[in-house]
Amino acid sequence: MLLLRDYLLSVDMLRKIDDELGFREHYASSKFDMFSRLFDEDAPIEDLHEYYLKRVSVELDDYAQILRIRVQAFSPEMAHAITSLLLSAGEAHMNAMGQRLAEEQVRFLEGQVSQLSANFNATRQSLLDYQNKNGLVSPTGTVESLSVVVANLEAQLANLKAKRTVLASYQSTRSPDVLRVASEIAALNQQIAQERARMAQQSGGALNVMSSEYQTLELQAQFAQDSYSGALAALENTRIEAARKLKQVSVLQSPTLPEYSVEPRRLYNSVVFAIIALFLGLILHMLVLIIKDHRD
Repeated sequence: MLLLRDYLLSVDMLRKIDDELGFREHYASSKFDMFSRLFDEDAPIEDLHEYYLKRVSVELDDYAQILRIRVQAFSPEMAHAITSLLLSAGEAHMNAMGQRLAEEQVRFLEGQVSQLSANFNATRQSLLDYQNKNGLVSPTGTVESLSVVVANLEAQLANLKAKRTVLASYQSTRSPDVLRVASEIAALNQQIAQERARMAQQSGGALNVMSSEYQTLELQAQFAQDSYSGALAALENTRIEAARKLKQVSVLQSPTLPEYSVEPRRLYNSVVFAIIALFLGLILHMLVLIIKDHRD
């Protein structure tokens, strides 16, 4: 309400009234009261604005939270036109300002959503490129599968070692059964070593390294996705909140066209003038009597 009041009493509003309704021409016309009119039609904007504030009143009712606009002009049509222009221009200004603020909030979040969307697409593409480069959909899953395979191979190896111990207790170490079990044990040891080398090795390219890199990329992609989802939700909430907070100026009373002039108050001014003139006359008469008395 205070913003609207300041706008209605601003120099911008005065310029608008002057451009559309001819404020200078009307109030500086020589056809009207010389004591009330604008003396110089080409007065600087500072003087014109000072005169404007004397003819236009915008009062804020703190209790009712409404603005009361009162305009003085030398014709009812001009007063009605200025008041109507004040209402329409003030309403358009406040509505546009509220809409602009809402649009700026939404536009900012739209920019953030666009950036987060690009970041999400980039991290997801990096994850896909890494999978295609290494030929693995999920190195972590592959490591887990290899761990299960190694555990099974070690279980088989334990069984074969126990079997060899049993065979060696009653057969020669060169017997076919003992040699066959020994061969199977050697094959299992070799297979276990190969699988463990795939999971971890110093020369690089091991699955544990690939799994770590993959998890990092996956976390980045997940974080980008969560950020993007949060930004989309915030954007939608901001749109709803901005629409809810939009302020509309409501006109409670349309401008009225005066049917008789309120200013100047002729009877009141005449009575006041007569009383003041009477007192001045009495004072002057007393001064004359005092001067005559001193002369005598």
